[in-house]
Amino acid sequence: ACAGSGPLPRTCAQPGDLIDVTLGELHPTQAVLGFDQVFYKLGRYGGDRDEAAGGFNKRFDDWCETNGQGEAASVRPGARLDDPASFSCSVPLGQETPKSIAPMKTAVIGPGGKLYLTDGHHTLTSFLEGPDGSTRLPVRLRVTDNFSSLSTTAFWQRMTAEKKVWLRDENNKPLAVDQLPDRLGITHFRDDPYRSLVYFTRDIGYEVPDGATEFLEFSWGSWLRGKHDTAAYDLTSPGPYLDLVKSASKSMAALAPDAVVDDGRTAAQLGRIAEWNGGKKETGGEFAKLSRPLTDAKPGKLAEALDYKSRVLSAPACTTRITGVRNGPLTVTSGVTCADRAALRGPVTVRAGAALVLTGSTLQGPLQSDRAAAIHVCGSGVTGPLAISRTTGPVRLGGPGCTANAVTGAVVLTGNTGGVLLAANQVTGPVACSGNLPAPDTTGRANEVHGPRTGQCAGV
Repeated sequence: ACAGSGPLPRTCAQPGDLIDVTLGELHPTQAVLGFDQVFYKLGRYGGDRDEAAGGFNKRFDDWCETNGQGEAASVRPGARLDDPASFSCSVPLGQETPKSIAPMKTAVIGPGGKLYLTDGHHTLTSFLEGPDGSTRLPVRLRVTDNFSSLSTTAFWQRMTAEKKVWLRDENNKPLAVDQLPDRLGITHFRDDPYRSLVYFTRDIGYEVPDGATEFLEFSWGSWLRGKHDTAAYDLTSPGPYLDLVKSASKSMAALAPDAVVDDGRTAAQLGRIAEWNGGKKETGGEFAKLSRPLTDAKPGKLAEALDYKSRVLSAPACTTRITGVRNGPLTVTSGVTCADRAALRGPVTVRAGAALVLTGSTLQGPLQSDRAAAIHVCGSGVTGPLAISRTTGPVRLGGPGCTANAVTGAVVLTGNTGGVLLAANQVTGPVACSGNLPAPDTTGRANEVHGPRTGQCAGV
């Protein structure tokens, strides 16, 4: 099966091979992200400051680097990541070097040829959630191991033994393998503020060493939990956030090189910097760059992250939670019902004043609401018509911080007055919108609609 010409099965891939994949094929090996790191990238990807400065949007540089091709060399007007012919990279295909291959994201081939991502969850999630992201977006990965001959049980034993999976949740508590997300998308992960914190301390309190192990930043995050309380800081405001970054990074740099940080790994092995901020005062070096406000010609990463974060709608607090399989009709009459990674088999109705939050779930049956307080549907699949009318609060179907959905059936949005986000969804069926104040907003990410679009949604 692994001989002959033409494309070979994934099970034939060998360590070191560079393989073409799409984002929808990838299976995560961690359940949490640092959302603020993703928000920084999305803020940068969706902005125009790179172009205004005479360069290319950062997402093209990031894609080329991830692909083992250096940085962007040319970008046509209207170029998109899902159309690699619309831009070029500095290293042509077939001319990769060890230097250009080194920063590529990595994957392990698992049973059945499944692809398990072991590095790059933040970057590839940012591609997926970005201006031109979708599950079909192509990228190349470097194979580190082929464990396809193992049984599923033996595979996860091997992955765990070789530290190629991070089985801790957002509170650093143990997770089982079956609690890992089954796909990319920010909705499918949990937010770990310590992972974001470590990202912003990079090159201030630590630097990524050559040959860095997987999940290095999570190890630092585990250690920081015992030293700094993120809940004591306002992580929506630059001042307090920078105070936390400064305090945390100074703690990291103050460690002895042989101090054990996490899971037997020492500070030196995890890239601890001997002198905080490279020996510079906080008015210089990387800390000063991080501190630049959004109004600066070159804003700091933190300012861009918080600017994007301010656009992310918060879902209402849950009063009822549903997980797993639920058969039969569901009527939400009051409070906030949250279905998280659930399989709902039957019609769902949301009554006046109640709210529904559907995340990473499937719904087989129509979804209908009238005069609800809020409707949030993120990273979910809906089979059956979706009719939402006269909602007094937000209606969110995709948009910042909300992975797009796949809907098979009509989408009808009528008379909603709390704002409607309708972004990057795949809809097989008509989309009709009328009387919504304001009109539905795609946030710059058009929906893929296989059917007529009418009324306020004629251009979505």
